[in-house]
Amino acid sequence: MQRDENGWRVSVDVLEVPRIPDTTSLLATYEVELDPDGKLLQYRRVRRYRRGSADD
Repeated sequence: MQRDENGWRVSVDVLEVPRIPDTTSLLATYEVELDPDGKLLQYRRVRRYRRGSADD
């Protein structure tokens, strides 16, 4: 979480495609912008990856 002049910027990891086994599931990181009252302004996906994969 990070506070900026327009409210808050939050990074959220989401399970997008559950698979069996779990290690093949696809996850994504979304950047979410909220106003000072916590209302959603916008969001965008910034990364998509397999569960258990290491960052570069």
